[in-house]
Amino acid sequence: MFSLFFILVSLSIFINYTFIRDFNLLKKVTKPNRGTWSERRLVLKLLKFGIPPQNIFHDLYIKKSNGEFSQIDIVVLTGVGIIVIEVKHFNGWVYGMGNRDKWVQVFNYGKNKYSFYNPVFQNDLHIQSLKNKINSISNLPFYSLIVFYGKCVLKNISNIPETTKIVKSERVMEVIKPLLENQRIFNEITGSDILKILKEGVQNGENKEIQIQHNQNVKKYTNS
Repeated sequence: MFSLFFILVSLSIFINYTFIRDFNLLKKVTKPNRGTWSERRLVLKLLKFGIPPQNIFHDLYIKKSNGEFSQIDIVVLTGVGIIVIEVKHFNGWVYGMGNRDKWVQVFNYGKNKYSFYNPVFQNDLHIQSLKNKINSISNLPFYSLIVFYGKCVLKNISNIPETTKIVKSERVMEVIKPLLENQRIFNEITGSDILKILKEGVQNGENKEIQIQHNQNVKKYTNS
């Protein structure tokens, strides 16, 4: 009886310690209630892998030339390029082609089907918004990464461009690690200018009016 009590107490202490440790680590990049659970889990995974917190940007709103905003889940700034990450959380089977507007989520062996916008196109738009801001000060390459969380199975995902990688969450570091193995040093001036743009994007996400405007624009395009 005493042994079981000791095990339960030890387990409780360990769980609390782990939660507090992760909570404090996450706060170095983002707020614990910002974005989705899946996005925060990925930020935490990037931090635990050893990517410096100052190189990770979460929930950015990048202003476009038409005055609207492009919302980006996660950006990782590295010496070999800028990794732009779109995070999805799905269950069921996921079917999609890189050159088709709509992908499909399937449940109950095909009895229930739901379409959603092609995440390859979606992240390409995010990258273009960043390129329009950054290309004038840097020629760093961009990498598109789409990460799926949840109990989904990626089936028949085809015609994906070479510049885009699509993985389940447990394999995300398999894609990022090779990139980081070839790090090079940033030019300090260029790096600081890029940081300014990315930090501004994060700050825009704190603005409730910008959030509301963006959500209205998304609904407008979705319903059109």
